[in-house]
Amino acid sequence: MQRAALLDAARSLLSEGGTEALTFPALAERTGLARSSVYEYFRSRAAVVEELCEVDFPVWAAEVEAATAVAEGPEAKVEAYVRRQLTLVGDRRHRAVVAISASELDAGAREKIRAAHGALVAMIVGVLGEMGHAEPRLAAMMLQGVVDAAVRRIELGVEEPEVVADAAVRMALRGVLGG
Repeated sequence: MQRAALLDAARSLLSEGGTEALTFPALAERTGLARSSVYEYFRSRAAVVEELCEVDFPVWAAEVEAATAVAEGPEAKVEAYVRRQLTLVGDRRHRAVVAISASELDAGAREKIRAAHGALVAMIVGVLGEMGHAEPRLAAMMLQGVVDAAVRRIELGVEEPEVVADAAVRMALRGVLGG
């Protein structure tokens, strides 16, 4: 229970203040634990980040996968893949993951993030192959780049999230010509 409380506090700190806010004194204060007790659960900030990745990325990916699974046809699956990721932007887990991704991490934490993103991209490769892409893995990586750019745009708050999502779906399905 303490470990879960620490992870929940870490999510809150990351989503509220970015990686600078994730400190052991802040975790201790949020959970009511002594600072020394936090070290009993995690040896470093990187260890907290690694565990958050292990816990939160699979949940996020499962939500994206579920949305694509119920969509009918390859274009609808691509749209679901894009839209579900973008609707998760406001979720606290997602904000924490974005904050984590933007930070300076050790090699182990970066590798976990890379692997999680790879699993997310892998789920759309087959769909892109069905659509006739000669290089579906490359197309999937580029599609994820569109999603990642849309996430950053939503986080800036300049346009409405739905406007950004619509533009990202058009880009994903029709390219720069819009169509």
